[in-house]
Amino acid sequence: MTVPLPRRLHVGGELAADGAHFRVWAPPRHAVEVIIEGGAAAGVHPLARGNEGYFEGFVAGAAAGDRYRYRLDGQSPVPDPVSRFQPDGPHGASELVDPSGFRWTDQQWHGPDPETAVLYEMHVGTFTTAGTWRAAAEHLPYLAGLGITIIELMPIAEFGGDFGWGYDGVDLFAPYHHYGRPDELRAFVDQAHRLGIGVVLDVVYNHIGPDGNFLGRFSDGYVGGRRSEWGDAPNYDGEQCAAVRALVESNAEYWIAEYHFDGLRLDATQQIFDDSPEHIVRAIVRRAHAGASGRRLLICAENEPQQVAMLAPQSDGGGGCDALWNDDFHHSARVAATGRREAYYSDFLGSPQELLSALKFGFLFQGQRCGWQEQPRGSATVGLSPRRFVHFLENHDQVANSLHGRHLHQLTSPARLRALTALLLLGPQIPLILQGQEFAASARFCYFAGHRGELASAVRDGRRAFLAQFPSIATAERTEVADDPTDPALFAACRLDHSERERPGHAQWLALFGDLLQYRRSDRTIADCHRHGVDGAVLGDATFVLRLFAEHSADDRLLLVNLGADLRRDGIAEPLLAPPAGRQWRLRWSSESPRYGGSGTMPIDPGRGWHLSAESAALLVAEPVATAPLSLVGYRIGPAGA
Repeated sequence: MTVPLPRRLHVGGELAADGAHFRVWAPPRHAVEVIIEGGAAAGVHPLARGNEGYFEGFVAGAAAGDRYRYRLDGQSPVPDPVSRFQPDGPHGASELVDPSGFRWTDQQWHGPDPETAVLYEMHVGTFTTAGTWRAAAEHLPYLAGLGITIIELMPIAEFGGDFGWGYDGVDLFAPYHHYGRPDELRAFVDQAHRLGIGVVLDVVYNHIGPDGNFLGRFSDGYVGGRRSEWGDAPNYDGEQCAAVRALVESNAEYWIAEYHFDGLRLDATQQIFDDSPEHIVRAIVRRAHAGASGRRLLICAENEPQQVAMLAPQSDGGGGCDALWNDDFHHSARVAATGRREAYYSDFLGSPQELLSALKFGFLFQGQRCGWQEQPRGSATVGLSPRRFVHFLENHDQVANSLHGRHLHQLTSPARLRALTALLLLGPQIPLILQGQEFAASARFCYFAGHRGELASAVRDGRRAFLAQFPSIATAERTEVADDPTDPALFAACRLDHSERERPGHAQWLALFGDLLQYRRSDRTIADCHRHGVDGAVLGDATFVLRLFAEHSADDRLLLVNLGADLRRDGIAEPLLAPPAGRQWRLRWSSESPRYGGSGTMPIDPGRGWHLSAESAALLVAEPVATAPLSLVGYRIGPAGA
């Protein structure tokens, strides 16, 4: 007989004072039994069929650490597809976990401030040699000192294989067992909070992975009639969709409530198919906030079509997300860095105007035709704060989508990349840094997936087909052996060596990132430029200026970026270069400082002409002149449209 119990989750095995309650959705099944594999409750325990296809029951004596499986209609036992932990992987037995056993110390943590967000994308398996929560936690003080305010973890839901990116997860509630136990994940988050760092989790709700996916054994109602780019799409709007929606909604709340995550990054939302009155993304956002109990969250979405409706308040029918990834900025900046315009980079020039427009408006495509896609792309961003967009020069996808997973510092000149880094970290949008980017790590970042057999062959073929959209990569693969994503040696080659941070060359990059993030924190004009506005102007074929406006004009800043040869101009007819009344521009910072490995900076004295070093960025502040001229007009330059 079913014993009614208060449950944290609507499904799964949950502990009570004197046992555990089990609940699973399996509408086509006639009999479901839970098999406890050891301890006081060892044995076979039948579950009672309840309403709407759920089976449930209470097992007295079951305890934390007990392993269990389900037997469906007398068939071979299978793990719980919604277990909280799979200690031996997705094919092994499930484990009962007591989420109340961990002692949190973050009671004074109220969540990250999106206004000061600096994101750091981390793949736990390659962030350290050990690839565990404990090993990653040792570097949290370093990240806090650098100026990182939010770690964005790549997906951690249990997946098949000894390594992988995590986007093919199959057990949505179980942290990947190779990274450590659930309480070690909790300890990682707790320590991050003590250091003032939030932790956001990348979650995948557009498909379920193939290896270790037992959902179909319980019901074919988990998938709908559509396929995402990576497999069958979950059933969010078809017959029997209520149970699937409840599963995913509770998963979003679960990570926030039981692990104290500070938000979610929603993967490829354009591949989440749902024609319901309330789109599942809206429900996910709503339930995530319910799990936060008043804490601040940051919910970001990846959305390739760049639909700003994802950012609209739910009260207005929008998705309610806080920020969207901006691929347009990345694509333009990468072309500016490398000059290569293949495949989805083909519509971008990497020009000063493109980069300025991305900083001013967010998306570059806002509804006009995209030649690569042969259709309109994007939507209007008018009225949106720059802090609603996440900008990056690197992320997991884009680094891996190059031959051999090379980073930008291996594909362009150091000086040019330093200038673009300044644009990223001093600009008004939320910056994202990929792990190791900050010290020019020598480790590659490739696509890797530790599958075997036929699935491994399919992964290799699929990856090769995807990269074939880049003609240069397709040609290279005809003449040399392509990286095998299933090779453990490739995975090992992607692990960071943190000792590099102190070595010559690498340490100079780390100094660059540290100084720029310090300016972002301590310079109020830079920190608040998303509130007071920015404007920009093209000064030459490869040169432009970004003016960051302050509450008081005397505190305005100029960021000069030159991606070409030395610029020498006696005068430039551009109002944005005019200093505030009674002040003159003085150099505060230069990307060409020898501290960063630069060649030194030409003197910048706008009173005598504009001299900008090749491939450099310079930050200018306004200082009082010795004798201020009489000013009868309180006019100031402001952002365009202000």
